[in-house]
Amino acid sequence: MAILTIKKLDDTLSELVVNGKKPEKILLGYKAYGDLMNDRGFFEEVAGSAMDPNKRKYKNIKIKVTQDEYQFEVKCSKE
Repeated sequence: MAILTIKKLDDTLSELVVNGKKPEKILLGYKAYGDLMNDRGFFEEVAGSAMDPNKRKYKNIKIKVTQDEYQFEVKCSKE
């Protein structure tokens, strides 16, 4: 099972921006989210973004934790 890394997340977000898309929401499975929270930089940014876990953000993009174990999807706004 492929484990999501902070590098893959950052690369995906950068690629979307280069292609002219604006990431609006990151959907993460609860296990993928847990793996990312082990990265100190990710943890500090996400945990510091809001007191309410349902309103946390990474690079000003909302994070939604899902029930799928390793889901990773980025929703973009329609422009």
